[in-house]
Amino acid sequence: MSRIQTRFGEVEYQPEHLLIFPTGVIGFPDLRGFIVMPNRKEGPLFWIQSVDDPDIAFVLTDPTNFFPDYAARPDAAERRMLKIGEEDECYAVAVVTVPPDLNITLNLSAPILFAPKTNRAMQTILEDSPYNTKTPLPKV
Repeated sequence: MSRIQTRFGEVEYQPEHLLIFPTGVIGFPDLRGFIVMPNRKEGPLFWIQSVDDPDIAFVLTDPTNFFPDYAARPDAAERRMLKIGEEDECYAVAVVTVPPDLNITLNLSAPILFAPKTNRAMQTILEDSPYNTKTPLPKV
C-alpha cells in the first residue's frame, strides 16, 4: 500500500492498481501513474489523481452521457500502446473543464482511451474531427 497527500487529503492506493499512461497526458508527459478516485457523489463525473505530482488531478466523464453518438476507437498503433487486441474493451473518456463562470466544457477532440484489461490509458488527438476541445455541455 502506498500513500500520497493530495487536494483530496491523504489517499492510499495499491501500486498494482494504478492507471498507467505510458506517454503521459498532453501537456504533462512525465505524469504516468494515476489513481481513479472514488466518487463521493452520484453523477457522471469522476477524478483521476496523479501519483507523480500530487497537485495534478483531472475531472473526466463518459461523453456518451451527454453526446450519445460520440465514438472514439483506438487505431492499431494505439492498441499496441495500450497492449490490447482488436476484441478487447477500450473506453473513451473526456477531460472536463469547469471554469469560474461554471460553463462546463468537454474536450471531445482529445479523448483518453482506457483499456481495462491492461489498466493502461493514453490521450489521443482525433485528426479531422468534427469535435472541439471546448464542447459545451448540452443545456438540459
